Amino acid sequence: MENVLRPLIVVGGSVVLTLVIGWATDFLLRKADERRSDTPLWGLLRRGRVPYQLVICAALLRGSYDQAELLEEHRVGIGRALTLVLIGAAAWLVIRITGAVVESSYARYAQSRAQRDPAKVRRVRTQVSLIMRVVSAIVGVVAVASMLLTFPAMRAAGASLLASAGVLGIVAGVAAQSTLSNLFAGLQIAFGDMVRLGDTVVVDGEWGTVDEITLTFLTVRTWDDRRITMPVSYFTSKPFENWSRGTPQMTGIVYWHLDHTAPVEAMRDKLRDILRQCPAWDGRDYGIAVTDTTPNTLQVRALVTAKDADDIWTVRVTVRERMIRWLVEEHPYALPRVSTSAAVPPPATPQLAADRLSRNGLPPRTGRG
Repeated sequence: MENVLRPLIVVGGSVVLTLVIGWATDFLLRKADERRSDTPLWGLLRRGRVPYQLVICAALLRGSYDQAELLEEHRVGIGRALTLVLIGAAAWLVIRITGAVVESSYARYAQSRAQRDPAKVRRVRTQVSLIMRVVSAIVGVVAVASMLLTFPAMRAAGASLLASAGVLGIVAGVAAQSTLSNLFAGLQIAFGDMVRLGDTVVVDGEWGTVDEITLTFLTVRTWDDRRITMPVSYFTSKPFENWSRGTPQMTGIVYWHLDHTAPVEAMRDKLRDILRQCPAWDGRDYGIAVTDTTPNTLQVRALVTAKDADDIWTVRVTVRERMIRWLVEEHPYALPRVSTSAAVPPPATPQLAADRLSRNGLPPRTGRG
């Protein structure tokens, strides 16, 4: 009877104690989250309740398993399995706690800076995301190494592995040269403030917004919701346009090709009226100028401003559409035309008349008769 009750008491007691401690901890965190609504830390810490309970349960079972006297022939294997679970759950819990602290710190920083300096908020968000990836990678590597060291065979092979670490490092460095370059490029982007999450960029002629940044690749979401994925080393080795660098305010250009009789002064007044009715215009500046001329048309350019890249696109298409509609309705003569009328001959001159008579075989006139 004792052989049955003892394992049940050890295993059941460990599970029940784990559930009680987990429930009590979650209850305290929920109450703290309700009292401290100014920070999301306590709510984020509740995400770690599963690894937290795994750590407690694995630690209790690992410490009391010898008292259970169950499956004596598999005691070593079960003990090692519990150790592996404990190491993995502890690494998972460390990642969750670190993520909660970092995200809550970023949330408080973003709330205080969002209105005054959105560019710095995007920079910090980029750095935070990459730091969390680095921390997760480091914790994962340490956890895997700790798991491997629980096996005696791996400890015995440790000396030979350390002896060959230099050669393996050189070989791995040569084989993974592009991967390492992308890794260092990702760190350079995170802390060099070259490009941030949410920045509007133009790469290879494609306009879009930076949607994701990792240590090895970067994703740009285009205006038509396509995703362009490229290595982060692209942004450290090639030039690209970052429309969000510095201030997000932008100046846009709209071109028209019109007839030489186009009413430029009236177009300036109409542009002012169009912009006053466009909510995307920020009111900083506007203007119209004739920038070029050809034998058939004038090139008229309008300058407009907006607070960011999205609004400047809206202003440009609105001005282009409404100005053309106004010209069609009010000044149709200003639209470009193709002349099909007969050519007007040049005025007659004595030399021209003499040349014309000589071509017809007649002698030139020498007097009035």
